[in-house]
Amino acid sequence: MLIKDRYINPFTDFGFKKIFGSEVNKDLLIAFLNTLLPTEAGTVSDLSFLPNEQVGRSEYERRAIFDLYCENEKGEKFIVEMQRAKQNYFKDRSIFYATFPIQQQAQSGSWNFCLKAVYMVGLLDFVFDEDKADNDVVHHEVKLVDRSTGAVFYDKLTFIYLELPKFTKTIEELATDFDKWCFLLRHLPELTDRPARLQEKVFLKVFELAEIARYSVIEAEAYEESLKIYRDLKNVVDTAFDEGITQGITQGITQGIAKGESKLLKRLLEHRFGLLPAWVTEKLSSATEQDFEAWGEAVLTAPTLEAVFNTDATH
Repeated sequence: MLIKDRYINPFTDFGFKKIFGSEVNKDLLIAFLNTLLPTEAGTVSDLSFLPNEQVGRSEYERRAIFDLYCENEKGEKFIVEMQRAKQNYFKDRSIFYATFPIQQQAQSGSWNFCLKAVYMVGLLDFVFDEDKADNDVVHHEVKLVDRSTGAVFYDKLTFIYLELPKFTKTIEELATDFDKWCFLLRHLPELTDRPARLQEKVFLKVFELAEIARYSVIEAEAYEESLKIYRDLKNVVDTAFDEGITQGITQGITQGIAKGESKLLKRLLEHRFGLLPAWVTEKLSSATEQDFEAWGEAVLTAPTLEAVFNTDATH
């Protein structure tokens, strides 16, 4: 695949982590988060990256693999996810993921249950179905609210979602840093230069990190593979949802397998859950058409790798 773009697509796994996922470039993530957080949250001045694979305490030892997981100088936790395609039960998945940094704060012995704040940040390359009629709200801030009074019931759990396809401002209309980040995330691979409106130091650093010509052969190949996975995922999932055919997800995968494209399911699994253990490879190598049909649907909705195959951690 010949890459003609000058800059990487930040919705690819490679692109997202290249820009936001390294200790040496954490100033970019800090700057971005500070444009999203509510005023009462204050300003993030430092971040430490934490292991992104988390193991729950349930009897099935469910796993969650975050795109980015970090902690600020106050001990508050941030999960930052780039959601590249529509997914059934996406909000359920967000709630499930948010429970991990809450549980991890438990202390042995006498403990008063005082918790540090947890923020779940979702950057969406799609629009919630229930919001399709409202094109004005890009930034959603969700908290537990007392419906009787309208007051926030609990202020230490916040879900922030950006529906980036709704962001339609032109380069001339960009007024705030939030506007500029949204524009850059949505249009970076379309740009051929560095616009005059995006000359601040933080954005110039993004352009430097995102320029494909600067990459080594190994980095370029890694990005190319990540871009292919992103496009495969978008084609399979978005087509099914846009047509309103839930079974289209499964059909798209099983039809691809029938045409000799059996690597697609493996790439989707790796995209969602990372490096696959040996037991998954064994299951794929001995799978029947019925297995692929079931797994093809489950891979887009299941919260864990074990759940895709309807098994527990002991296999």
